[in-house]
This record gives sequence, C-alpha cells and structure tokens, in this order.
Amino acid sequence: MSAKKVGPLIKDARTKAGFTQSELASKIPSLTAPDISKAERGEKMLTQEELKMIAKLTGVTQKSLLEAAGYGKGTTSSSTSSSSSANTTSMKLTATEKKLVELYRAATSEKKKEAMKVLKGEGTDTEEIISNILGTAVEMLMKK
Repeated sequence: MSAKKVGPLIKDARTKAGFTQSELASKIPSLTAPDISKAERGEKMLTQEELKMIAKLTGVTQKSLLEAAGYGKGTTSSSTSSSSSANTTSMKLTATEKKLVELYRAATSEKKKEAMKVLKGEGTDTEEIISNILGTAVEMLMKK
C-alpha cells in the first residue's frame, strides 16, 4: 500500500473542496486533524472506509483514492471506468452536481436509464420521464 502516493491526492481533494484538515477530520469520527496531516504527508495509511469517506466529502472518486492507496481495482461497488479517469481526481463538482450523483446512485436501474435518455435528449415522452425523475428525487429528499 502506498501512503506516499495517496497523500497528495487527499490534500488536493481536501483543499479543492475548501476544507481545512480540522474541518475534514471533524466529519470523520475515526480521524483527527493530525491524522489527516500525517496521511497527506504519506506518514499514515488510512483505512478503506476512511478513504471512502474522504472521497465522498470532497467530491472525488473513491476509486482514485483506493487505487492510489494500493487497495486495488474494483474495491468499491460504485467505481466506474471512464475515458477521462485521469482527470477525475481533480474534478470539482458543484453542490447540484453532487446531489445529482447521489440521486443517480440511489435510483433504480430503470430510473437511471430514463435519466440518461433525458440527458442525451432521447426518448419520445421527455415530459413524462422528467416528471418521474423529479418525483423520485422529491421522494428521496423527503426521506432525509
């Protein structure tokens, strides 16, 4: 496992997300600010779960952090291959984009297919598809 390789990625993700080490650590029960600092310098190896939480909080892919840490490919069920995977570690998502990703991940496969059709401008009844997607999003938000 390579703490030295994942450290700079953690720091980059944290700073781009606008977190201090203390702020990020306060959102992860098992970590302190000194732990984050050590991880960023490559002196501390974080667990898979800690890396997943950092990825979620900072908007980078879990896959990018886990693979850099040496946990191997396919360690997360949500990892996907992408032709621009080299750019995903530095990709900053807006709050709306993050919410869309969360909703997409929680949707059924049928809803995902409908959403993709809308985004591609396909389908014969776009209004119905949008209505279904918005209905699902409202239901999910009301559950929270």
